[in-house]
Amino acid sequence: AIQLPRLGRLRLKERGYLPVSGVHILSATVSERAGRWFIAVQAEVDIPDPKATEKPVAGVDLGIARLGMVSDGTQIENPRALQHALREIKRLQRTVSRRQKGSANRRKAVARLAKAHLRVANIRKDTLHQATSLLAKSKSAVMLEDLNVSGMLRNHHLAQAIADVGLYEFRRQMSYKGKWYGCEVKFADRYYPSSKRCSSCGQLKPDLALSERMYCCAYCGLEIDRDLNAAINLEQLLYM
Repeated sequence: AIQLPRLGRLRLKERGYLPVSGVHILSATVSERAGRWFIAVQAEVDIPDPKATEKPVAGVDLGIARLGMVSDGTQIENPRALQHALREIKRLQRTVSRRQKGSANRRKAVARLAKAHLRVANIRKDTLHQATSLLAKSKSAVMLEDLNVSGMLRNHHLAQAIADVGLYEFRRQMSYKGKWYGCEVKFADRYYPSSKRCSSCGQLKPDLALSERMYCCAYCGLEIDRDLNAAINLEQLLYM
């Protein structure tokens, strides 16, 4: 439960992560989304410096087919939350448009549509938090691509899929969680050819279509998953 001015003592659905002692609580903000009520507590708390431990480093290649591929072979799957819910969202949107403005039935239809959008956002947010927390806690350094997300969204064929992944949010979460858990987060140069470079011999492949999921090197004969090859190249940048 939480005690708020004028509202009194309110029971909470979740527990275990709100600060209860040893912190200075500054404010609390109550909000509502799709019929659910949330409270955000702003507090001052001392976070101790993370202890130095021997943890491996990794490169992470972000994408659409997979949310991410880690250079150690770990795959972070893309839940495609919006794609899976799009048919239902379109149906609910049509229902809203057919209801008379100002009517009770329209308010009910709007509420159902809002719940569908909230579920998509929650699935995406949960996947991103689990992936970034796992990397920040298990790696001492992570190399990411400096992606031009706003430029990528101009591709109307891929814009919806790119927005559904949440690439910028992945970067944002890695940046602050890295500081919490002692993981150094670095970004490769935007024009570094991580996908076209062979992770074995270093030769560049001049042409690499998006449909090519396997990287085949004509110089050393390496055959490797395209995303894994890019992730290994990003990891190798940490040693340069």
